[in-house]
Amino acid sequence: MNSSEKLTIEKTPLNDLLVLKPKIFGDERGWFFESFNANEFAALTGQRENFVQDNHSMSKMGILRGLHYQTKHVQAKLVRVVNGVVFDVAVDLRKESSSFGKWFGIDLSAENKLQLWIPKGFAHGFLVLSEYAEFLYKTTDYYDPQSEVSLRWNDPTIGIQWPLEAIQNNPILSTKDSAGLFWDQIPKF
Repeated sequence: MNSSEKLTIEKTPLNDLLVLKPKIFGDERGWFFESFNANEFAALTGQRENFVQDNHSMSKMGILRGLHYQTKHVQAKLVRVVNGVVFDVAVDLRKESSSFGKWFGIDLSAENKLQLWIPKGFAHGFLVLSEYAEFLYKTTDYYDPQSEVSLRWNDPTIGIQWPLEAIQNNPILSTKDSAGLFWDQIPKF
């Protein structure tokens, strides 16, 4: 674990996938934290990223979005939740990685203020565990619907342990995600 004045970074079991925990400055008036600082991020990760798009979504309890990635205009993402709670998941699709085909999940919430750094070469998705959740993510390339792939959320080869009991075992999926591809059907990096 590396730490600085404003940010702590924790490694996950998946190569290059990182949990970022900001230092919260607070008093009786409220609180403040830097949600992103390019110099701090580069100093701690050794990477200087150029974010080109910020996205903000709202989803209701039980919505499961993902697992998405793009084969062209491949995106790295820095994700966080500003209202509510989600179970956030990343799957390593990089053939040369020692964590290839493995997944990692973590609760991101407005309360814990954790962020997840998802490098290029990962599929990403989340399940909303609260009444609703607002999700923010910065991306290193633009959205390209023509190259987007949806990996099936419940693919048995990957075996993600979604906390479905929190939503009565009934995730709500988009048409696209309901028709997601299985592990042996998707392009990998």
